[in-house]
Amino acid sequence: MQKRFVSIWFRWLKTDWHTRRQPMLAGKPLVVHTMQHGRMVITAVNKLAAPQGLHSGMVLADAKALVPGVNTVEDKEGFYENLLQKFAEWFIRYSPVVAVQAPDCIIINASGCAHLWGGEEKYLEHIVQRMQEMQYSVQVGMAGTIGAAWAISHSDSYRNNGKIIQNGEEKNALLFLPPASLRIDTIIVQKLNKLGLTTNESFLNMPIAVLRRRFGNEFITRIQQALGYVEEHITSVVLPIIYNERLQCAEPIITRAGIEIALHKLLEPLCSHLQSEQKGLRQCIFTIYKTDGKRQQISIGTNRPTAHTDYIFHLLELKIETLWPSPGIELFTLQAPITEEHTAAQEEIWDKDSLISNDNLTSFIDKISNKIGEHKVNRFLPAESYWPENSFTRTTSVTATTPTQWPVGKIRPLRILLHPEMISVTAPVPDYPPMLFRHKNKIHKIVKADGPERIEQEWWIQEGLHRDYYYVEDEQGCRYWLFRSGHYGVETEVKWYLHGYCV
Repeated sequence: MQKRFVSIWFRWLKTDWHTRRQPMLAGKPLVVHTMQHGRMVITAVNKLAAPQGLHSGMVLADAKALVPGVNTVEDKEGFYENLLQKFAEWFIRYSPVVAVQAPDCIIINASGCAHLWGGEEKYLEHIVQRMQEMQYSVQVGMAGTIGAAWAISHSDSYRNNGKIIQNGEEKNALLFLPPASLRIDTIIVQKLNKLGLTTNESFLNMPIAVLRRRFGNEFITRIQQALGYVEEHITSVVLPIIYNERLQCAEPIITRAGIEIALHKLLEPLCSHLQSEQKGLRQCIFTIYKTDGKRQQISIGTNRPTAHTDYIFHLLELKIETLWPSPGIELFTLQAPITEEHTAAQEEIWDKDSLISNDNLTSFIDKISNKIGEHKVNRFLPAESYWPENSFTRTTSVTATTPTQWPVGKIRPLRILLHPEMISVTAPVPDYPPMLFRHKNKIHKIVKADGPERIEQEWWIQEGLHRDYYYVEDEQGCRYWLFRSGHYGVETEVKWYLHGYCV
């Protein structure tokens, strides 16, 4: 697949944002200013102010003298970087790989995406149209390299036609553009202009050794990147997922039936892809992109890897009702961010009880956990540790096992705290439980007690004091699991803790 990149230049990003927020500024010259070195300096102008000689870096007082009555707004430092980042996340509807190139450009890796909009021309037209609807003016360009796409999107020569450069034609497209189109340093651009090299045509055919000796390695790298001789990588605002399917809608979808049909169409290729690589998903994310620019998503998790279309659909179907399709859905995506190795289970001819039981149990747990919350359904396995809070571990798999067995000869409370809570006690006696203890500002009088049971850490750890545990019951019949840390002594401060509830 040939690589195709789209560059989107928000030429009037700052002024467009202010005009969108204040409609009365539309159709009037506008500049954005900030304080620099004790002077008020222009940082951006709109498309009506630029032809009148106003530009970035100009002193605001000079601008007002040149264009009396020009509208001014104060710059918002750091705001526009966040705005561009949000735009990049919005453009994920056009491709899973979108990157920001500061200060006012977005790069899209459109490889294999344009056909969903009916071709590259309609792809770019749709982008420009959506930006116009949002009251932002952009210039776009598409090419086989990031450098060439950036160059033609930033050139007024390609504003009305020639926005699309086919792979292999990058050099011809760049010949008559100025050196700045190669994204090189301003100082190098000035050196080239002083030498009379005012277009790329004047130096692109020169020997590389000569150019490198005069202008440095970065200059050569930029040329080679633009021409496709050196590959250029971009960092997407969202990490792309390998197992990812997209469905563009010819008309906005607003019904549940339409959402279910789209989900079926996405699940079939996704599961086929997983099965071909002997993979199964453990998490699935279904996202809808709406015509108002907003998006919603639902996700499900499974306790074992699966690539079964109907099974995944039924799990997602439980959450479809939480989606709000109005005013209309224009794009669906389905992703499997977490996958595991998955091969078909070997079934026995005569004895299928264990396999059927596991499948039924997994299905039941998946339905419950996706309905009430993944973290509300837990499975614990024994761990090799004497310390009660470390003697078990949580797992998300129904088939996982450990060589350690649960201790059956000792009674343990139904609820154990992961972190013992300190309590204050009254009238403690060595090797006996206290008469009273205070926990969370409540006093409990102990009427019955059982213990002590001494628990120490493993000999190779030897951190902390031993513990003496007691089962105690207060006057209201509530039972608790308390322990004393260490021995009583003249210079030893003994501490008591609450570690469990025997409800």
